[in-house]
Amino acid sequence: MLTNMSQFFLRTLRDDPADAEVASHKLLVRAGYIRRVAPGIYTWLPLGLKVLRNVEQIVREEMANIGAQEVHFPGLLPREPYEKTNRWEEYGPNLFRLQDRKGGDYLLAPTHEEMFTLAVKDMYSSYKDLPVILYQIQTKYRDEARPRAGVIRGREFVMKDSYSFDMDDEGLGKSYELHRDAYQRTFKRLGLPYVIVKAQSGAMGGSRSEEFLYPNPMGEDTFVRSPGGYAANAEAVTTPVPEPIDYADAPAKELRHTPNAGTIADLVDLSNELYPREDRPWQASDMLKSYVVALTHPDGRREVVNIGIPGDRDVDEKRLEAAFAPAEVEQATPEDLAKHPELVAGYLGPEAVGPNSPKRTLDEDGNPTGSVPFYVDPRVVEGTTWIAGGNKVDHHVYNLVMGRDFTADGTIEVAEVKEGDPAPDGSGPLELARGIEIAHIFQLGRKYADALDLKVLDQNGKTQVVTMGSYGLGVSRVVAALVESHHDDLGLSWPMAVAPFHLQVLAAGKGEEISNTAQEIAQAVSDAGFEVLYDDRPKVSAGVKFADAELLGMPYVLVVGRGLKNGVVEFRDRRGGKSVEIAVEDAKQMIISELEQNRGSAK
Repeated sequence: MLTNMSQFFLRTLRDDPADAEVASHKLLVRAGYIRRVAPGIYTWLPLGLKVLRNVEQIVREEMANIGAQEVHFPGLLPREPYEKTNRWEEYGPNLFRLQDRKGGDYLLAPTHEEMFTLAVKDMYSSYKDLPVILYQIQTKYRDEARPRAGVIRGREFVMKDSYSFDMDDEGLGKSYELHRDAYQRTFKRLGLPYVIVKAQSGAMGGSRSEEFLYPNPMGEDTFVRSPGGYAANAEAVTTPVPEPIDYADAPAKELRHTPNAGTIADLVDLSNELYPREDRPWQASDMLKSYVVALTHPDGRREVVNIGIPGDRDVDEKRLEAAFAPAEVEQATPEDLAKHPELVAGYLGPEAVGPNSPKRTLDEDGNPTGSVPFYVDPRVVEGTTWIAGGNKVDHHVYNLVMGRDFTADGTIEVAEVKEGDPAPDGSGPLELARGIEIAHIFQLGRKYADALDLKVLDQNGKTQVVTMGSYGLGVSRVVAALVESHHDDLGLSWPMAVAPFHLQVLAAGKGEEISNTAQEIAQAVSDAGFEVLYDDRPKVSAGVKFADAELLGMPYVLVVGRGLKNGVVEFRDRRGGKSVEIAVEDAKQMIISELEQNRGSAK
């Protein structure tokens, strides 16, 4: 159907929105695809909704190709199923909670594992019913603390989530691979580059987990790659643990005066000045840095924890959050430290915390209590020697040996991953990059089936817990990723597969001949089955029409203007920047042929 721009619900903007940081946010707003309602909440306008629906259609087709069946659950859900899986509390403040007029507790669903599980439990009871794959494309809600980047990280977003139900782990593995392959086909059809990386399961639970990331410097996710093929989200990278070191000949620890050395840099300088080594200068990697955090658990309990990491590394906030999920984590406040006077700010060392503290006791169940828990980086192995805080202002301990002078409650992966670090699988040095998460797949196993008692009878008539997989794809986030991947300084440049219109026709000049010719060609292309936007606005200059066409980003643009007196029109490929003049009498067939060829290649 031909769409006349003069009647289309659209207004473009010449200036970027004040709160926009990334290209997709700027361009989707300026080009009239979305409008902000509140932080992290957006209205999808006609152009944006057409793109969103085109993405959804490709996703639906690829889900159908693996035998998945579509359902649709409510966004407003009761509390009870989420309590059974502990996620009513585990989600913490990210969950939108509300009550009805009778005081009943409800939530706006961030995901629907519970609903899918209960639906299968209600409908199926035998191994003969399985396997089955169900999916939906539904709006999700998360109370993001810092919504940003437009629809990349919002409080309301559209997601495709599918779930597989199998009798055993072998079946789960097959369902997982079906989804993995379907996602690769989906992103290829969308024209969106991606990498697949190992990931953590987080609050979702389960064993195997992978993310699909669109590589982009503005992405929130840091991922790593090695020459040998290792790829992982930085949160999921495991540190190759060094071998223990024999410390039989290590010198005794010594408390030394280190005035005004409250930072690692100051401590390195002062150590080289006052206590130089004979073999080499002291460096940051010789220091054991203490990082004190406060955890707020889902039940509201607040806990202070100390972490020891090599002084040449910083804590990665996302790895920190992942390590302590579902608790919320933040740097300890002065009020937190005041409750633990043994934590001397700037001079805290391992001898005052964890198993090393004189306050450490065991409760009646044998659990440690009384002292601040202490975890160390995996590189802090037995026999490693450190300079660490002396738990006394202006003092540090030298020659402090792990395993001899202190121990820890365990190891923790929260230190930043650095360029050149060894890959965990030995496949070479790591390279760091940034990306936008566009999909995440999990082998959930039996976590939700156990919690909600999803069992069926097996071949022998015995009840067996069903095993599940979960496979999310961020539909609205994909739209933003496509903009990040397909734009230039002038505006959007949509791939053929998702563009709201395949062709935009401009009547760029005055006179009935120009408008009639433009109308005739636009109608002919529309009649051939293509989406055509005809810029028929009579009182808008050619310059404004050109600027709008470049901003809106349709794959092809036809300009009917001054060249008409010479019997030609201009045909532009917005994506490649090429422009050719074609004879008016050949225009309809040539354009239809070009569009047919490129629409076919997009499938």
